[in-house]
Amino acid sequence: LAMIAYPVITQMLDLDDRATGVFLGGTIHDVAQVVGAGFSVSNETGETATLVKLIRVTMLAPVVLVFSLVIRSFAETEKPADGKRPPLIPFFVLMFLALAAINSFGLIPAALQDFLSDLSRWALLVSIAAVGMKTSLKTIFEVGGQAILLIVIDTLFIAGFILFGITYLGG
Repeated sequence: LAMIAYPVITQMLDLDDRATGVFLGGTIHDVAQVVGAGFSVSNETGETATLVKLIRVTMLAPVVLVFSLVIRSFAETEKPADGKRPPLIPFFVLMFLALAAINSFGLIPAALQDFLSDLSRWALLVSIAAVGMKTSLKTIFEVGGQAILLIVIDTLFIAGFILFGITYLGG
């Protein structure tokens, strides 16, 4: 819904391409939906939305690290049944950071970059299709009104927060 409705909302709010990109990248939760929504408006909006979303994704690493440290500090008194503690930083976060660093330092040849970029687009397309195939509105409604209300409130809060930032802090 956000991928379709948010570009319409930004048009009604008369946001320019850059502000629309900031709004889409800051409010839509799924990377593929951000890219789709952004580029449906314009190239500038798509590039801005993608950059904002990737910054949000990058910030996951320090947030996960802080939460890991806090959780470990509370769990110090309790030993797991198997004696093994979970890793301080999840493997997927380490791999994301490693691959981002390798790419940022230009260590991946251009031809391989192009191939991997195309491969990632196809993987993203397949994963979006898989999510769509596994999504059941009936199951969502079975979760209950309180959970749906929480999602709506969260969505409205994030949209308001981003719009506040665009309006009062510059966008």
